[in-house]
Amino acid sequence: MNRVAGSFSWPFRGAWGSMFVLGSLLVLLLPIAFVPLLGYAIAATRAAQTDPAQGPPPFRWNARLFVDGFWTAIVLIIVTAPFAVALNSLAGAIYVPVNDRSLAAPYAYIAATFLLALPWGLVLLLLMPHAAGRFAATGRASELFNVPKTLNAVARDFPSWNVAAAAIVTGWVLGVACIGLFCVGILPGVFYAILVSAHASATLQTPVAARPHIPAG
Repeated sequence: MNRVAGSFSWPFRGAWGSMFVLGSLLVLLLPIAFVPLLGYAIAATRAAQTDPAQGPPPFRWNARLFVDGFWTAIVLIIVTAPFAVALNSLAGAIYVPVNDRSLAAPYAYIAATFLLALPWGLVLLLLMPHAAGRFAATGRASELFNVPKTLNAVARDFPSWNVAAAAIVTGWVLGVACIGLFCVGILPGVFYAILVSAHASATLQTPVAARPHIPAG
């Protein structure tokens, strides 16, 4: 519980100022920078597993950053694809003509997006924290796709997963709603939420399992 509570202050340990500047830039350039951003999220998870007392690691523009980001992006695309496919069908099902027909379709898509956002988020919360934690600890991309192992881990220690998931959700609320909208802007708020999620995911690995044996490449 204490380790998870530390997730909220962890992003501000160490030389966090310059890191937030670069992280915010990657969030701004998300359509073309999502791979290194996701790779850094895995690197941050690995750093939190190795030494939770230290802050997030500096950006290292090496092959590992892009390899980790690539595999994380692939699994996120796979998880998101069914919801993206369902979006058109759901929007069509709830389409209601209005006086201004040019607004009917956008309204339908907005409503469908909100309806799908909750189950999509729940699936991500169920699968990603354990999978990302194992991937960060071992460097094996197969850990991201081992759904039975992830579900078994959640069932075996549901309270730990529940606390980590609550920290992740709270981190995004704090990052986007509080820090993002009311303090310094949405970009550093999103980056803060990513770091909180990385630290919370790291807490799901035991000290022995969290020792990083990262394959070369």
